[in-house]
Formats: sequence, structure tokens, C-alpha cells
Amino acid sequence: MTSMLREVTPEHGRNRNVAATSAHRRSAWWVRLVSRLPLGLLYAIAALLGWLAFRVFPYRAHVVRANLTLAFPDFDETRLRQVMQGYYSGFAQMLVEVVKSATLAPEEIRRRVRIQNLEQPRALLAQGQSVLLVAAHQCNWEWMLLGLTLELGFPLDAAYKPLVDNWAEREMKKVRSRFGSRLVPAKDLLPDIIKRRDVARAVAIVADQEPTTSEHKHWTRFLNRDTAFYMGPEEIARVTRFPVFFIAMRRTGRGYYEMDIRPLAGPGEPSRSGALTERYARLVEEQIHAAPSDWPWSHKRWRLKKSLYHNR
Repeated sequence: MTSMLREVTPEHGRNRNVAATSAHRRSAWWVRLVSRLPLGLLYAIAALLGWLAFRVFPYRAHVVRANLTLAFPDFDETRLRQVMQGYYSGFAQMLVEVVKSATLAPEEIRRRVRIQNLEQPRALLAQGQSVLLVAAHQCNWEWMLLGLTLELGFPLDAAYKPLVDNWAEREMKKVRSRFGSRLVPAKDLLPDIIKRRDVARAVAIVADQEPTTSEHKHWTRFLNRDTAFYMGPEEIARVTRFPVFFIAMRRTGRGYYEMDIRPLAGPGEPSRSGALTERYARLVEEQIHAAPSDWPWSHKRWRLKKSLYHNR
């Protein structure tokens, strides 16, 4: 027991600080170097990575297969393997696209990420009305943020989950905020919104992750399973009375995407608890059915189990 309660000496503290400083100063030169490679070459690398992950060193293949089988019970083996292959290929493409984001020119992002129906959120922002934008992990959500930042014309705050590795956290924040978006840890989002309530801005949340640390969950049938959804966007909308919009994203070609902004709830729109989250879940499910390969099936999304006594 004594050994477990090891005293942290000043020397040990200094060593730990030195290690942290060293990690903080690690150079990202290789990321910048790789990001300057032509996209065509990066996509060739992605094709190899996707093939290896599917054929040679299957990455969480049992998780991907199990999730897809339950979500799409009508898929035969041929269709199931097509979607699995498409998933690995698309995810590898996204990885190299994220690396390329470090140096990709704004005009290239605009050319590759088209946004439809942005007029209504812009009009509200021009009137001084902040808006809430909710999306899912469909296609390339990192380019979604960059494209929105460039096209919106108003301040954009994005909720995110800080990474464990300090170096990775620093580099991803650089990429995500390089066009001016402001990143806010998800756990601090509502206090931050209230603190800066006089600033008209868009607040963006990717909200289809599993709410493992949240006490407030909405349960619904999603992809043929009882699924818990994070209720943060609904709670924020209720407290702030922000209008809510859903961002649908689809892949139109390799390295090309289209975003569609759809109204989800009006400003201060009264509704029963869970109604907004339910509408969100249905729209997420709709876009997954339209392009099943573009959702992250290797994630262990269904670890939470619904209690028999849960009413929602």
C-alpha cells in the first residue's frame, strides 16, 4: 500500500515537467512535409492502407461486421463485404485528407466542400441571433468544420473532445482552427455559451457519439438497436433558445463532399423532452442508410445497455 502512495519529490516533479515540455515541443515537421504531397499520391497511399486494413491486417473487422450485420440484416455476404471494403477505403481517404488539411489552401477546401442552404443560418446570425449546428460522424467531419469556417462569414465555435496525447491535441487544434474557428471542450460548452451570450455566433456539435459520461441520455431505436444519444444539443437549445440546424454530409466523389443545412428546431421552440434528439437521430439514420460506408462502424458505439426500467 505504501508503494502505491509514492511520494512525488521535487525532483520527480521537475522530471515530469521536463517530459511534458519535451512532448509539447515535439516538431510536427513530418506532418507538414507529408501534407505537401499531392493529393493524388496521398490517395494512392490511402488505397494501400485501406486494402491492408481490409485484406491483410483487418482492423476491428469483427466489430465492423457485427455492427453492420445488426444494422442491415437484409445484406447478403456480397453486399456486406462491399460496404466493409468501402468503409475501410473511405476512412483511409479521410485520414490522408486530415493530414492534407494542414496545408490545403482555402480555395481548395471551398472547391471540394460545397454547402447548400446556408442562407437561413446566415440571415439569423446577421440579425444577432446565434445558432446551433449539429452533425454526425459522416464522411469527413474535419473538412466539414473547415468548410463551414470559410463559408459562414460569422464566428464559429466548435465543441470537441480533447485528445489524451498533448502533442496530438496541439496539432489537431492547429488544423481545426487554422481558418478562424474557436474550439471549446464539450464539457465546457454550455458555460462558455452563457458567458459569451452577447456574441452572435454559430455553435457546432458532432453529437452521434455514445454518451458514456453523461447522466442525461435519450434512448431510441437506431439502426435496429436500442441506442443512447447525448442530449447536450437539446439541453443547450432549451437553455439558450437558439434555433437548431442539422448538417447532412455526403461524398460526391473521392475528395469531394456536399453539405446540406436543414432546420431542426426554431428559436425557443417548445417540445417534449427528447423530441429534438429524436429528430436528430432519425436524420442521422437516414444519411447512414443512404451511404452506409461513410459512418465509423469500427467504433464500439453500443457499449451502453438500456435498463428494463428506463422510460425513454
